[in-house]
Amino acid sequence: MGNTREVKLKATRDAYGEKLAELGEKYEDIVVLDADLAKSTKTLLFGKKFPHRFFDMGIAEQSMIGTAAGLALSGKIPFASTFAVFATGRVYDQLRISVSYSKTNVKVVATHSGLTVGEDGATHQALEDIALARVLPNMAVVVPCDAVETEKVIEFAVEYQGPMYIRLGRSKVPVILDSGYEFKLGKGAVLREGKDVSIVATGIMVAKSLEAAEMLKERGIDAEVINMSSIKPLDNELILKSAKKTGGVVTVEEHSIIGGLSSAVLEVLAENLPVPAERVGVRDVFGESGTPEELLAKYGLSPKDIAAAAERVIRRK
Repeated sequence: MGNTREVKLKATRDAYGEKLAELGEKYEDIVVLDADLAKSTKTLLFGKKFPHRFFDMGIAEQSMIGTAAGLALSGKIPFASTFAVFATGRVYDQLRISVSYSKTNVKVVATHSGLTVGEDGATHQALEDIALARVLPNMAVVVPCDAVETEKVIEFAVEYQGPMYIRLGRSKVPVILDSGYEFKLGKGAVLREGKDVSIVATGIMVAKSLEAAEMLKERGIDAEVINMSSIKPLDNELILKSAKKTGGVVTVEEHSIIGGLSSAVLEVLAENLPVPAERVGVRDVFGESGTPEELLAKYGLSPKDIAAAAERVIRRK
């Protein structure tokens, strides 16, 4: 990739499993549920440490979410995990009624989201999960950008009262934040200041956007990069402040361009500050089998694609 500095790689699901097992010592009310995927979601680390507080519900995701809601109503802090396709699509009625409508204190932490599930193919690549979770009243939606932010989000989730959907991935991704980073629900973070275009990214695409900003710098373009891990509530103030400064916005997500980060950001801009904007994401199609990098390139989610979108925005200003 031409990077001169050493970049540490770690999967967000690994950070989740480790942090959950650590927090289990401090918070005796944490209970963890999984749907026969504990080895993959890394909740197995908690299960080995606290077997009496871990429940493998089998391949019965609807039952898992309903049980999690019941445990929440009993005063526990349930973390329910499975792959993102199952954590939203298969359990939607339970998410809607037992969790969101009932405002139960359930933390749904989904792994294996997006195209970077890779070789598992279209059936397992959740490209619509943010949209499904975001539309539910009372549901907070968070997509950490790396392992450090994942740890901070899980720490926050334990103390937060209310439903949360936290989206994690399968593959190892660059660690871009330092340990002093502080996550705040409803707040984005400017990781790189710029004046020519605002790149608003979420999840693993934040690292790709920082790469794109380096490409743009070589072309004389000063790009601002924002990590928008909090999809709902959204940091409207930061979006508008950055858009006002740069006059153009690019949204970047490993998700369909329908209903996710781009929809959320462009709704804010349309109502308050219409500026030229481009969307980088999966364009209303299913994925397919391939390596993560092959898929990101094929579906237009590479740093080169982000840089090209930024240049299109600038031409439109």
